[in-house]
Amino acid sequence: MMEVVNCSNTRLMVICLVLLIPSAFAQEEPRTNLSWISDETWFPENKNCISRQVYKNAHYERARSFNSNIGNKWCYNLPTRKDHDYLVRGTFFSGSREKTLPRSSFVVLIGVTPIATVTSSDELTVEGIFRATRSYTNFCLLKKNGNPYISKVEIRLINPDYLKREPSEVLKLVHRVDAGKKGAETRYPYDQYDRIWRPASNLESQVTRTKPSIIKEVIAETHSLLPPAFVLQTALTHPERLSFLHEDLDTGYYTYTLFLYFLEPNYSAQAGQRVFDIHINNKKRLKVDILASGSRYLNVVLKFRANKVVNLTMIKASNLSHLGPICNGYEILKTIPRIKETATEEVDIIANVKKEFLQNNKNNEILKSWSGDPCLPLPWPGLTCDRVNGTSVITQMNLSSGGLTGPSPPSIQKLMHLRKLDISNNGSSGTNSFFTSSFIFTTRYLSSSIHIGNKLSKAIKESNITTDKEMANDKQNSSSAHKLLIGAAVASALLVTLAIVISVVCLYKRRVMAGPKFLMRNYSITRNAVYSVPSTETTLLKSISIRNFKLEYIEAITQNYKTLIGEGGFGSVYRGTLPDGEEVAVKVRSATSTQGIREFNNELNLLSAITHENLVPLLGYCCENEQQILVYPFMSNGSLQDRLYGAAAKRKTLDWPARLSIALGAARGLMYLHTFSERCLIHRDVKSSNILLDQSMCAKVADFGFSKYASQEGDSGTSLEVRGTAGYLDPEYYSTQRLSAKSDVFSFGVVLLEILTGREPLNINKPRNEWSLVEWAKPLIRSSRVDEIVDPAIKGGYHGEALWRVVEVALACTETYSTYRPCMADIVRELEDALIIENNASEYLKSLDSFGGSNRFSIERSIVLPPIKSQIEPSSLLSQPAPPQPR
Repeated sequence: MMEVVNCSNTRLMVICLVLLIPSAFAQEEPRTNLSWISDETWFPENKNCISRQVYKNAHYERARSFNSNIGNKWCYNLPTRKDHDYLVRGTFFSGSREKTLPRSSFVVLIGVTPIATVTSSDELTVEGIFRATRSYTNFCLLKKNGNPYISKVEIRLINPDYLKREPSEVLKLVHRVDAGKKGAETRYPYDQYDRIWRPASNLESQVTRTKPSIIKEVIAETHSLLPPAFVLQTALTHPERLSFLHEDLDTGYYTYTLFLYFLEPNYSAQAGQRVFDIHINNKKRLKVDILASGSRYLNVVLKFRANKVVNLTMIKASNLSHLGPICNGYEILKTIPRIKETATEEVDIIANVKKEFLQNNKNNEILKSWSGDPCLPLPWPGLTCDRVNGTSVITQMNLSSGGLTGPSPPSIQKLMHLRKLDISNNGSSGTNSFFTSSFIFTTRYLSSSIHIGNKLSKAIKESNITTDKEMANDKQNSSSAHKLLIGAAVASALLVTLAIVISVVCLYKRRVMAGPKFLMRNYSITRNAVYSVPSTETTLLKSISIRNFKLEYIEAITQNYKTLIGEGGFGSVYRGTLPDGEEVAVKVRSATSTQGIREFNNELNLLSAITHENLVPLLGYCCENEQQILVYPFMSNGSLQDRLYGAAAKRKTLDWPARLSIALGAARGLMYLHTFSERCLIHRDVKSSNILLDQSMCAKVADFGFSKYASQEGDSGTSLEVRGTAGYLDPEYYSTQRLSAKSDVFSFGVVLLEILTGREPLNINKPRNEWSLVEWAKPLIRSSRVDEIVDPAIKGGYHGEALWRVVEVALACTETYSTYRPCMADIVRELEDALIIENNASEYLKSLDSFGGSNRFSIERSIVLPPIKSQIEPSSLLSQPAPPQPR
């Protein structure tokens, strides 16, 4: 029910996929002469094809409805070429609700990026523009309520000018308007990219037609022409004012990109004679003089933020212009940050695993539900994913109740991040071992939790022998095979034995060295103990020296706890000085502390295994006379909270560059926690009081008492105790008790808002709508009223573009649903860019100040593109017939 254009019969060198349900043969659409094929390659079952009763057009009589008790996502895997730009369009038509499909609601995704939510209604088209990152792109439907459905899918190569500046974004079409047209819409073959241009509804202005000779002249002098010639043939004009109103944008303040197209039709017009101002929602954005560039053609790109309504107005510049404003066409596209997909290597391997499983399990419901990205936005049934080095990888596979038969897929061995594999309780034939003869257990698997059948030893044994069936098929070479098998078995046994010996020795050494895990039951810890952890990149060990201090030594360096410098959930913090002159902060657990031995052990365990310039290091500890004490370097500039809104004695003004640098440092520290090992470490209490500043104002993340590894083996992912601080707590974590690295991301987003506003995250002494910093700030940001939230202490001291970057990051981090939040690696990149912009504002950004005054305080950006040229042959375009008129 998906068909492909036969490109040899057209001038259109693109891929065109169009859903048609059902169809036994290719059909051709009369208006466009595009051929379609069935989508049976993707979904071969016709039982989900639903008849519709409203329209009789062959392409709209049926829809495919997706209905399954397993899985919530269905994807069309569309062929693309890496680094090429595409337009993808889905048409969703349910017909009469009573006679066809029940009421449904589902999300449309390009890759893993959501671009729209569809609910049961009349015909709806969703169109997006994206840059392909691999040889295929998934177009997916994610179930919310009822059954998702679809009528058509189309994909075309598109002009690269749309995304040349922002390839990491997806553009969702809101409106594409041919301003000078009346009647039928314009699309292929009149638009080579098959964009659909709809006529404007503004009837108060007059239409002017451009002479073909002018269009031919423009096409000859330009390299790439965004609108088709038919859009340029006519324009809407008015002596004083043009206005276009759209009241159907998404509810909520979002970023949009506006593409405007202008062609001067008057041969006698000169530069300066047609000058007009462009206003968006009554705010002047740009002054336009089409002929000032030396060309008759000009396109303009503007970014703006809007909530549901956009009023685009072009007003004649008084005393500067003899001619009124003109417009040939425009496009409004919602700008959506693209979510990074699962690592390509992981996707390719799990696709092979699925293919190999299907050889013996063709109708297995779990395997049939494996569609699109294996990890995002939700993992495939039976899989668990984590973030490693900023990307999603598969860490667990549990298919124990999947009803699978046959041998194990060899490709499973290639999942390098797989820590737990459980495919027990599955049926298998008597002659096929679940693991093939090529599967050899390595130390990586020995250190993981692997459940296959009932006995690990049996699996190890079976992994190194061929099956009876294989041996029967190789009778002629039995002698050689037996020799090879004996050698392989001996070698494997030696490897397993060696691995076990190494593991025992390492465990013994760790216990002798009195690692922190055994701290509370073994007090005879040696001074200057060294704890070692394996690196993710190599088998070498890295060592961190943690000192064991005696209680009398702690009392001496603190002068019997003379100088109190802070209080926390763990206890009091005192200032001390080591014999060599180094100042330290000594954290002493109080008897009434809400944190106990577990938190003490946790911090000691973690800080003995990690080190980073943006994490507060642990110098030593004391565990004596039932007292727990931790010793850190003294941070002479206090905490970020102190500097922003703490006690008057500690509060010192931080300028914008310093705040930006602190934010970046803290982000780097958290990124290290999330990616330093295969098991992501989640801080769980990210807040401004836990971001400390040393004498060089370098930010260091502190307090790891609540920290926890993500997806511990045997863990369901649900945290029995929700940890964190009010005002910073991830709402999804709080409501579901499912912890992820994105919980730290939400808390960090609150910290960014603190840095921007200088306000605390929760203050019930303010008016009710200002209690929560997040709830107060986000609506103001989305309405472009950033000046109202920026800390008065930094006003006049920041560059608008750098501020914009931080604002966008803060908004993304504090999204309600964790799926839509960025990872810390993405945040670090954005903050690095913001700091570079702040410290070295480019000439490009400075040039924007010439439009409407200084850009120093504006978070809205406008871009004027130079004239561009077309690759379209002039004769072919100008000789084409007019678009069909409505019947």
